[in-house]
Amino acid sequence: MLYYKSRTKSKELKILTLLDKRMKLNSKDKQHYLSLNKGYEGEVLFDTFTKNLTCECLILNDLLFEVNNTFFQIDSLIMMQRKIHFFEVKNFAGDYYYQSDKLFKKPKLEVINPLHQLSRSESLLQQLLLNQGFNLQIDASVVFVNPDFNLYQAPLDKPIIFSNQINRYIENQNTITTKLTAKHNKLADQLLSLHKVDSPFSKLPTYDYEQLQKGITCLKCQSYSVTAEKRNCVCQRCGYEELVSKAVLRTLKEFQILFPNQQITTNIIYDWCQMVKSKQRIRRILASNYKIVGVRQWAYFV
Repeated sequence: MLYYKSRTKSKELKILTLLDKRMKLNSKDKQHYLSLNKGYEGEVLFDTFTKNLTCECLILNDLLFEVNNTFFQIDSLIMMQRKIHFFEVKNFAGDYYYQSDKLFKKPKLEVINPLHQLSRSESLLQQLLLNQGFNLQIDASVVFVNPDFNLYQAPLDKPIIFSNQINRYIENQNTITTKLTAKHNKLADQLLSLHKVDSPFSKLPTYDYEQLQKGITCLKCQSYSVTAEKRNCVCQRCGYEELVSKAVLRTLKEFQILFPNQQITTNIIYDWCQMVKSKQRIRRILASNYKIVGVRQWAYFV
């Protein structure tokens, strides 16, 4: 087993996570953030199972493709010699039921049927592979990864994997002894080259520097109750300690995620961090970790 593309948080989720702790999101944006985060947690949980694969395979996570002006996402793709397995991972919790090819959350709230999404993605993936000169069999499944999910009237003829079936599924794959060849690596490379980094589905609220709460947050409890005591930042709420230099650099990374086009200067990071009282200290930390460009008030770091 080889992770050809590891899973990372999307840029959208990273930004929403930071905005959630530095401003008050409206109810719609908050719900979108919670939904994205729950989905990501489900995918990470699924990864704990695929790590147990011992057969020869290539794993590519978080793929976004465009075929015929249509975008589609793949949560996890596992490439084996004769077959490509791909998975639509859902982190639903609670009681659901299946009726007339529709999915409902009890008592009777209809939700998007992931099997329809799966069928669409499978068709588009087949087109993509053919366009690249590959004709591999595709085995597509919806994985309900949350153990607190129940589906009543589950159809027996649909490609569904429940949480208590994942281990058995992995064990079955591990019995496969076929080997990968150079063409599989070639295909994996081609898929990576076709992957779209920026998603057209991103939904971010508008925000600006002035409206965001400034300060260094605790790495452990996320509170703003952090004070600088000599070389360490100390959280007054939970007691967690972190080197001031590490806390500043971590908070600077957050600034860069939120404002990727903004120049990094001593003044802006001093204001962004707030609780470090010395500009000179901020400057020393920046100078030790970044290259300085320009002089005096026009200096910035890259």
